Amino acid sequence: MPVQVPDDSDFNSFREQCENVDGWTVHYNKAGVTVWCRDQQQSETVQKLKMKIVCKDVTAETLYDVLHDTSYRKKWDSNMIDTYDIGRLTVNADVGYYSWRCPSPLKNRDFITLRSWLPLGGDYMIINYSVKHPKYPQKKDYVRAVSVQTGYLIKSNGVNSTLFYMTQVDPKGSLPKWVVNKVSQFVAPKAMKKIYKACLKYPEWKRKHNPHLKPWLYPEQNTLPSISPAELSLQHADSLENIDESGLSEERGHISDEDDSYSKES
Repeated sequence: MPVQVPDDSDFNSFREQCENVDGWTVHYNKAGVTVWCRDQQQSETVQKLKMKIVCKDVTAETLYDVLHDTSYRKKWDSNMIDTYDIGRLTVNADVGYYSWRCPSPLKNRDFITLRSWLPLGGDYMIINYSVKHPKYPQKKDYVRAVSVQTGYLIKSNGVNSTLFYMTQVDPKGSLPKWVVNKVSQFVAPKAMKKIYKACLKYPEWKRKHNPHLKPWLYPEQNTLPSISPAELSLQHADSLENIDESGLSEERGHISDEDDSYSKES
């Protein structure tokens, strides 16, 4: 199946899913952060999560910049191992790589995704899904996961903003139930709070680091090589190896409050 850059109907559908709570169950609701899990149909094997955080004293523009700025992400996303852009498809779509640490003793995961973004008045959306690129095959020691659909909706409220994050990811493997439970109860809320804290510090950081460089706002600044959708193909989950990690014990890993990431017991 050919790869397609998301169009207005895709963005409208994503916004509707973010804003509609029908068919969603609240799993966490504290201190301005809400986490929902989609009520799963029998035919669905991959859980869909949705999160919302109210960001006081953070404008929608700042949130949008933080989510785009890969140089800054390396400063605040302690779960990230590596991220880089591969090439651009259009003025508002590119392809990139992202890898992240999983709780020990699970294997780390990575993605190749097609990402597209849309400013809409004072609001913004960023969405992605997994693709295959012939020059970026699966890596040794990583499990290639699949983003069925992941993205952000940023809603402006003057000097404040609200961030929605929705994700449906196939981690490619049978994960232990303790991991699945902790994602919605612990990892997801802390991740949203981490983004909020990063936003509060971003304006000062950006003033010292190429303050005028924002290729997501100014396409003429984009120096990525152009790639054609024809070079890509959809990353189907069933074409990747399944890793059975369901029997791994929680006692061998814990969550570090210092960096919000998982670390191994010594």
